[in-house]
Amino acid sequence: MTPRSSRKQKRAAVILAGLAVLAIAAGIVLYALKDTIVFFYTPSEIAEKNVQTGQRFRLGGLVEAGSVVKGDGMTVRFAVTDTIKSVTVEYKGQLPDLFREGQGVVTEGKLDASGNFVADTVLAKHDENYMPKDVADRLKEKGVWKEGKGAGS
Repeated sequence: MTPRSSRKQKRAAVILAGLAVLAIAAGIVLYALKDTIVFFYTPSEIAEKNVQTGQRFRLGGLVEAGSVVKGDGMTVRFAVTDTIKSVTVEYKGQLPDLFREGQGVVTEGKLDASGNFVADTVLAKHDENYMPKDVADRLKEKGVWKEGKGAGS
């Protein structure tokens, strides 16, 4: 074995060891983050992808007209729609100032056993900044969403 091939072998071994360390570090980071990753679904995708009860995710769409029902204290029930399907949302807390029927909304929480979405966070905005592009495009196609305005504006 020549000194030159010995150096190449050492260099290759160091590079492989470095790549192994990076792969292990990436695996540890991904494992640590798995509980903090929150998926985003529309009402139609919840049915299509068979989202499990108790799984934390974000639900986005429009607040369905006529669906807002204020309950006891701070409890509010409303439906989120993507114009194809709707999901009933239950939220305890103060709603954002921009929250109204026909406006874009993103909620975060979990499905309960009855298929209702129990939210612990509600974000509302009058434009598509909180809306997934495919939902905003679908709403625009149906004439429900106007550029620069929320639905029903």
